[in-house]
Amino acid sequence: MWNIIGKKNWYFLFSLLIIIPGVISLFLYGLRLSIDFTGGSRITLLFNKPVSQVQVVEVRKTFEKQEIEISTLQTSQKEVFIRTKPILEKQDATLLTELDKNQKIGDFKQEQFETIGPTIGKEITLNALKAIGIGSLLIMLYIAWSFRKVPKPASSWRFGITTIVTLLHDVLVLVGIFSILGHFFHVEVDTLFLTALLTVMGFSVHDTIVVFDRIRENMLRSSASDFAKVVNNSILQTLTRSLNTSLTAMLVLFTLLLFGGESLRWFIAALLIGIATGTYSSIFNAAPLLVLWHELDEKRKKKLTG
Repeated sequence: MWNIIGKKNWYFLFSLLIIIPGVISLFLYGLRLSIDFTGGSRITLLFNKPVSQVQVVEVRKTFEKQEIEISTLQTSQKEVFIRTKPILEKQDATLLTELDKNQKIGDFKQEQFETIGPTIGKEITLNALKAIGIGSLLIMLYIAWSFRKVPKPASSWRFGITTIVTLLHDVLVLVGIFSILGHFFHVEVDTLFLTALLTVMGFSVHDTIVVFDRIRENMLRSSASDFAKVVNNSILQTLTRSLNTSLTAMLVLFTLLLFGGESLRWFIAALLIGIATGTYSSIFNAAPLLVLWHELDEKRKKKLTG
């Protein structure tokens, strides 16, 4: 029998090794926020042929000539994605005229133009933090209430708090990875990333509750005093279900990543990373944390009585 609980410290160590680089990156570089959060303009130019380096240079020169500051400029096969400080529609019309005049740029059309003010960006950021905070609090309260009849030595509040700690693990891994991607590969965090983050939180909680519910059932059925053994058996009983659920979702997402559009690439990547992390944490972190908490509490009681 696979003794997951017996090796729990190794799984905790592995989680730390994944989290620490991301946390360091967050402190040093932060997240590369899109205009959804910071405010600005986003312009997408679609070309008839694959974009060359000469065309990219000429596009940049035209923007500089119009005194429009470029924050980021990225390319795909036939598209150029430009993020600038906020510009007006008149400035955009003038810019397009100048781009058309430049023969080195070639034939293109403007596929997208949008401007978001800094006030709206700050509001979106605040709402994002509220959504994550309120969502986490409600999850903890709901789980604590749902597991209120769990037999001793377990506690419903331990189940709720452990779930939030596991969620924090998943959020830190995902946000940390995107901080690293933002610094080295200029990947921006937008509202789609927030959607992915909340989806991952829900998926992670679902997986964790499956394991926790089996722990509760086994504690009610068995009179075994070995809490660690009950938890380990519960994890093994739900392992196949958790892996099958996650793998089927990840296969679909991987297909979308290969054949989906450019605009959804990093949204799907965030979901893939988050589901993989959530599956790992629900099996190797959540329930083992319950056992660790129980063991620390037992040691404390022995010291008090001894």
